[in-house]
Amino acid sequence: MIKIWHNPRCSKSREAKGILEDSKESFETFEYLKDSFTKEDLKEILKLLNVSDIREILRSKEEEYKELNIESPELSQDEILDLVVKTPKLVERPIIIKDGKAVIARPMENLTDLLND
Repeated sequence: MIKIWHNPRCSKSREAKGILEDSKESFETFEYLKDSFTKEDLKEILKLLNVSDIREILRSKEEEYKELNIESPELSQDEILDLVVKTPKLVERPIIIKDGKAVIARPMENLTDLLND
């Protein structure tokens, strides 16, 4: 089953959801701003994305990113994960998960590649 971490207010997220709907594959929508996620959920996403630094999947231009000083090398990955759980809008979107792999659908080709895998 495919899962999309979705923000309905984001045009790229809506576009990705539309591609999934058109693909006729069944998928689950997880509205991560409405339905909370855990630190363990984030760790699993990082593993599926094959990313070791949580900063790689964060929206660094968000005001909260700067306010929370996430770019600081003094913050551990665990500390950043805790901050992201409390500030979910920092997560880049949309994230699509399929068959033990995940992509951030920016650019959208990442999604089409995942669907064709």
